[in-house]
Amino acid sequence: MTTLRAAIVPVTPFQQNCTLLWTEPSMRGVVIDPGGDLDQIEAAIAETKIVVERILLTHGHIDHAGGAAELKEKLGVPIEGPHRADDFLLARLVDQGRTYGLEGVRNVAPDRWLGEGDEVTVGDMAMDVLFCPGHSPGSVAFVAADQRFAITGDVLFHGSIGRTDLPGGDYDTLMRSITEKLLPLGDDVTFICGHGPASTIGQERATNPFLR
Repeated sequence: MTTLRAAIVPVTPFQQNCTLLWTEPSMRGVVIDPGGDLDQIEAAIAETKIVVERILLTHGHIDHAGGAAELKEKLGVPIEGPHRADDFLLARLVDQGRTYGLEGVRNVAPDRWLGEGDEVTVGDMAMDVLFCPGHSPGSVAFVAADQRFAITGDVLFHGSIGRTDLPGGDYDTLMRSITEKLLPLGDDVTFICGHGPASTIGQERATNPFLR
């Protein structure tokens, strides 16, 4: 029986949840949102003993994508995601790094852009791609419906939602993404978000002040 496993590695001064996701017993998987601190990410890969087959990006902000280009070179794997609408962010990661005082950041171009209805492979499992703009124009989420599990990036958090005051952000668009794409997944779906603790759709529907 195939089981999906996850390990979270908080990286960068923003404490972004870089997530290792893999299936057992295959021990093959992905790195999601390697924003930086690659030494910590590589240590987690070694500790979990997973074989990384690709890098996935939920969106183009520096704390999620700043280390992707270097990690791609080190692991020799492709980068998939986010949606093409975040191209302008990924092409200016170095500028973002200067703004926030982060070193070692490189611009990146994904090997594959993602959109609504696409699938990404994690080990022996396929995850659905949901296009969820609002926090950024090209944000995506990854959903394993059979496992009742999702990766939401910075769209929905435990007790909060993604900020919309950054370039390309839009509050109304974000709320539509949450209410039309994420909430219909079902209250029993557990999700890992871009920052902070994991939650469930049901908990956020009941207690998140932005959704009440």
